[in-house]
Amino acid sequence: MTAQNELRLLPWSGPEGKPCYLSTDDKGGYMSRLADNIEADQLDAAVILLEHASATLDDQDANPEDLRQLTGELTGILRDVLRIATGRGHLLGVSEPHRF
Repeated sequence: MTAQNELRLLPWSGPEGKPCYLSTDDKGGYMSRLADNIEADQLDAAVILLEHASATLDDQDANPEDLRQLTGELTGILRDVLRIATGRGHLLGVSEPHRF
C-alpha cells in the first residue's frame, strides 16, 4: 500500500462531489488502468471540445443559447482537466494551483 502522501487523485468525484483517491502500489492494477483510461478519454474530449469552441466562436451566427451551452461544456471539461493536472502534479510533488 502507498504512503498517505502518495495517494492518487482519481479523475472522478465521489458522493457530494468529494475527491476520490486510490491507494495502491500496483500501477498496472484494474483501478489504476481504469483511471488512466478515463483520464485519456477526458483529455480527448477536451481536444474535441476546444475545436468545437473555436468553430463556434468563429461563427458570426452563433446565438446566445449556443454560447451559453458551450460555456457550460467548457466549464465541465476544464474541471476534469484541472483535476487531472492536480492529480499528476501531486504525483510529481508539485503544489496545488492557486485558487482565484
